[in-house]
Amino acid sequence: MLAGGFLLVSLLASGCSSTPKEKAVAGSKAVGGTDEQIFLGDTIEKNYDPNVIMKRGEAFFEKEEYAEALVEYNHFLDLHKTHVLAPYAAFRIGESHFKMAKSIDRDPEPLTKAITALERMRKDFPGSRYDVQAQQKIQECHDWLAQMHLFVGQFYYRRESYLAAAHRFEQIMKIYPDKPVAPDALYFLAKSYHALGADDWAAENLTLLAEKYPNSKAAADGRSLMAKLGGKKPDTMIAKDASAAPFSDARPYAAPGKSSELPDLPSASSAFGALTLPSANALGQSFTACRLGAWC
Repeated sequence: MLAGGFLLVSLLASGCSSTPKEKAVAGSKAVGGTDEQIFLGDTIEKNYDPNVIMKRGEAFFEKEEYAEALVEYNHFLDLHKTHVLAPYAAFRIGESHFKMAKSIDRDPEPLTKAITALERMRKDFPGSRYDVQAQQKIQECHDWLAQMHLFVGQFYYRRESYLAAAHRFEQIMKIYPDKPVAPDALYFLAKSYHALGADDWAAENLTLLAEKYPNSKAAADGRSLMAKLGGKKPDTMIAKDASAAPFSDARPYAAPGKSSELPDLPSASSAFGALTLPSANALGQSFTACRLGAWC
């Protein structure tokens, strides 16, 4: 009994003698194996030590606090550009921006920032062990951006703003003709032209759809629309010369009877900038303001 009482007193005394800071440190849990003591204090060593900075960045990343993780990874590169972990920090910057993208109906800025960061990583650290992963992540970003363009184009189409919809679908065919969304974009481009009364252009795009993406569902839908058009070439309000096109760069992507050469893929910084629609309405189509945000 005496021995048990002595042990209990000793444990209580030990607990009371601990300071609040010591208790916090002792009770802190690791995040993904990272010691959370790296968040305590603000010493010069912790602000400059590459291992501590990287651990903080990784802890924030694993907690999905990507804005905070970006601060740490950028801080790491500012101080330790030649460190063995510098390529990893640069890759994590791109990943963090990518993780901040929410869905296809949101602002695409995180995706464009991710592409820029990953392209910079490949340029600054050529041949690094993260190069292949960076290329894959860049392609994921472009896939997502292409889906965003299709989403916005379909939004305009549903709102019967067919000229704006056609412009967006044209952008997909110019920039991303090999992405999975391309057949749908081409089909909706034809539908937009049909709704505008430009059945000759609609037929041309449906023909291209059948030739370029013959096995797609959009091609099957396109055949139904072509049958509806009846193979006719009705007179439209559009002149036959290219200058009458609703956009200055209309139909640049291998229209039937023309060159099949596609333009070079633009850089990520310019590919999805603001798209300026013509001030004059060549097809008499009224515009519908986009409610999804300034980016669309």
